[in-house]
Amino acid sequence: MAWGQPGRERRVLKAGHSSIAVTLPKPWAEAMRLRPGDVVVFDQNDDGTLFLKPAPPETGGSVAVPYLIQAQSFDDPGMLKRLVVGAYRSGHDAVEIRTETALTSERVEELLDAARGLLGVSIVAQEPNRVLLQNFIDPSKYGLPQLVQRMKMILVAYIEEAEVVVTKRAPTRRLASFTEEANKVFALLVRQLFLASRDWSLARRIGSPDPRQLLEWRVVVQTLEEIGRLLAEVTDTLNRHATDGAEALECFGGLLSELKVGLKAVVDTLMHPTLTAACDAYAESCRVQVSAREITQHGKPALRKNGLGPAVYALGLCAGRLSALAEVALDRAVASGNEMVLLAST
Repeated sequence: MAWGQPGRERRVLKAGHSSIAVTLPKPWAEAMRLRPGDVVVFDQNDDGTLFLKPAPPETGGSVAVPYLIQAQSFDDPGMLKRLVVGAYRSGHDAVEIRTETALTSERVEELLDAARGLLGVSIVAQEPNRVLLQNFIDPSKYGLPQLVQRMKMILVAYIEEAEVVVTKRAPTRRLASFTEEANKVFALLVRQLFLASRDWSLARRIGSPDPRQLLEWRVVVQTLEEIGRLLAEVTDTLNRHATDGAEALECFGGLLSELKVGLKAVVDTLMHPTLTAACDAYAESCRVQVSAREITQHGKPALRKNGLGPAVYALGLCAGRLSALAEVALDRAVASGNEMVLLAST
């Protein structure tokens, strides 16, 4: 899909003896602060589309300045870690922490925990009043479709672990590892989208040939993140009531199975959109919603008695998020230009 609007045409002009040229729209040139003599770079798509942007400024090979987080002290637990995660997600490669008073052992451990929870990040310098974290990931090596497929595998693992709890009536101990892995992939996905929004060439290399698709990718990533959070809540609730709510657990088996099938179908269709597959995935997501609604209506007393009400409520929310993703898959299929004709049987 070309980056532009219908009706915006420019006539090709002759420039010199053997060259041709096209003028740039004045509003765009002014927005990019281009002046005569400035350099622009372009990338060519397979269909002949050109993506133009101003050339990056000359840096002389200097190292990028780290993102600086500075305060007199960091006393609120969790705040420092969240700031580091935010800097990573927004595309910073280096984050420097500075304080007027020495960092406590608790805050140092918090920074170590932040580094462990982010793919490619390590602490490269540590002093009483200063800590430097560095990211070593090459963003061009991590495509959006591959990361989303990885996220699907983690979400399916959540569901399968919940199915084990329901089947064996025993709690699982793997929930923490799934959550840690999910947080790492989500943070990297958000980071990739931020970086791609500032570099069209990178966007193309990681699977978003049209920059306008980045907003759609953000919706997909955000929705998958919500599904992951809800599935973690479901599994945690089932864990805590694996023994005292054995009979009530039976109603979860079928719903978890349907949710797993629907999740696989929707995500696979998002990555390879066709109208037929998108319609099937959407229908599957609707069936999951109906099943969740029926369990909520008919099993509410028993579920509430055994403390499992929050789990079935969270599964209902998962079904709703899945339908939202299925709608995005339908939009992608329609935008791909394929057509499907439904013929009545004779």
